[in-house]
Amino acid sequence: MSHVVLLDLVHGCCHTRVAGSSPDSRVFVLCGKRYREKGHALPSWCGSAQALARGSTAESLFRFKVIVDELRVTSVTVHTSPRGLDALPRYLKLLFTAAYTFQYRVTSQDNRTCPSCTSSSHTDSPGGGVKEREKEEEEAKEGEEEEWKFLQQLPALKGQIRVLTSSLIPEVFGHGFSTRRGGVSYIPTLSSLNLFSSSRRRDPVAMVMENRRRLGLHAGFHPQPLRLVQVNHGSDVWVVGKAEPESYDGMVTNQTGVVLAAPGADCMPVLFADPVSKVIGAAHAGWKGTLMGVAMATVKAMVTEFGCQVSDIMVAVGPSVGECCFTLKRQQALDFISIHPECVPDPGSDRPHVNIRLANRLLLQKGGILPEHIHDDTVTDRPCVTPCTSCHPELFFSHVRDGPDFGTQVGFLWIKEPGVTNPQEGRSSQVLEDGPTQVSM
Repeated sequence: MSHVVLLDLVHGCCHTRVAGSSPDSRVFVLCGKRYREKGHALPSWCGSAQALARGSTAESLFRFKVIVDELRVTSVTVHTSPRGLDALPRYLKLLFTAAYTFQYRVTSQDNRTCPSCTSSSHTDSPGGGVKEREKEEEEAKEGEEEEWKFLQQLPALKGQIRVLTSSLIPEVFGHGFSTRRGGVSYIPTLSSLNLFSSSRRRDPVAMVMENRRRLGLHAGFHPQPLRLVQVNHGSDVWVVGKAEPESYDGMVTNQTGVVLAAPGADCMPVLFADPVSKVIGAAHAGWKGTLMGVAMATVKAMVTEFGCQVSDIMVAVGPSVGECCFTLKRQQALDFISIHPECVPDPGSDRPHVNIRLANRLLLQKGGILPEHIHDDTVTDRPCVTPCTSCHPELFFSHVRDGPDFGTQVGFLWIKEPGVTNPQEGRSSQVLEDGPTQVSM
């Protein structure tokens, strides 16, 4: 099946039939629970169309998206009224991404022939005056609030939220590395705590924001000030407070309460904390960014902008793809030999394995970071925070493993307000199959 049709009866019953639908199209009727409760039956010409009559428009459209994703359809034709043309896109923008296309077919009130269309509740105002526009704006706000409230009621998938924390990061900072558990995203490769929405993927802004809200409640930060690195796979670093560039792979700040976050799904989320100067940084280090030196670029920004001493900076490297699962084309892999031969254990292979974590450690140590101030997979006397994302599908997203429609976890860090205790204190630890890992419950 390549196409579906959505008929909007909530904002006006406008058609005597769904015209122009191909034989293999599947028709859905957005009628809402209230429409059915008033005794309106679906028009006879709807045939085998499936009714979307949940408790609210938000719930009905959410169910519609679930079905669309199950059918793996990305093209939808929407039959609606002028009023619906104003309201529906606001709902759909929160629930769908640019990976889907919507074609709207609008029928005016003059063309209505269904008896139920004579109801005052289905009357569109032809004038579109100020009061009508104000009413429409109020309805739009109510619709968005309805959407958010509905998402907040969805059950957590894959268990409760779990966050990895590094014992190296001092208590004056709040921090953690998210896993994939405890969110509301349902598409298999994005399930469940996906924290990034992309126009090329199928997880919408609304669901990602709900995931971030749940993560913030668990970890102890408000999701509103969370700033996510705008990845360009380079070494640019943004100093929070200055003009924000369009893209960058590192951030630094000395502002309390601002949550810095670096994404990762094989690439490394790297957190930097200076407890002496009270300065933090976060970086996204993929293989390209590693070669370009994004980790040390973040350190240098902390030194240059805030007077940090390199010897005071602590670095925690989060979940990322290990040498066991990551390969590159031979010419690309050989670039890592210039950092150290051990970064490429099988240089003679057609696709050599590459240890990007070791490469980052060596570059940081060369730049002056103390070896004992780096928490990565080489550290054995602390609970592990750098498991291989590809090896643990139950806990982490992975581009290498899952392909282009992959989810994203993050490393996050903020400077606590004075007097605020660590919300993660006293929480239990869990163990990964390959060794001990501190995981907040």
